[in-house]
Amino acid sequence: MSTDNLVSVDIPDAEIVQVMAALTTASDILMKYLIALTPEQRKWMLKLGDASLSFASKAMEYVKSSPSFLPATVSAEEMDKDWKVFNQLTPVFHLLEKLYSGVSDTSMEAGSELYKNCLLYYTGAKIGAEMNYPGAKPVSEDLGKRFKGQGRRNGPPPTE
Repeated sequence: MSTDNLVSVDIPDAEIVQVMAALTTASDILMKYLIALTPEQRKWMLKLGDASLSFASKAMEYVKSSPSFLPATVSAEEMDKDWKVFNQLTPVFHLLEKLYSGVSDTSMEAGSELYKNCLLYYTGAKIGAEMNYPGAKPVSEDLGKRFKGQGRRNGPPPTE
C-alpha cells in the first residue's frame, strides 16, 4: 500500500447523484441569463477585479447623486443592471471556483494515485511473465499495448 495515499474516501453514489442534480438545477436556472465570450473577447475586455471594485462602487454612487456627468451615450439604467448582475454572480463564481478547485485537485490526485499503482501492477505482471508465472504473460502483453512505440524512460521525475 502506498504511503502517498492522499485520497482515501468512498463517496456514496447517492451523494454524487444529489450533487449532479443540484448542479443541473443551478445550471438550468442560470443558463438563460449567461453569455459566452470568445477567447479574443476575454483577452481584450476591461476586467473589474478587486483593485477596481472600490472605484466602481464609488462611481455607481456618483452616477446616482450626480448624473449630469454621465455621457449621453451611457445609460444609468444599464449600468445599474450590470452592477446588480456583477454583484449577484460574484459570490456564485467564488463558490463555483472553490468547488471546481477541490474537485479538480481531488480528481487529479486520485487519478495519479490510481495510475501509479496500475503501473506497479503492470511491472509485477511483466516480472511474472519473465518468470513464466501462469497467466502473467497475457496480462503483461495486454497492458503493454498502452506503451508500444514509446521507448524506454529513465524513470519518474525527481521529487522535491
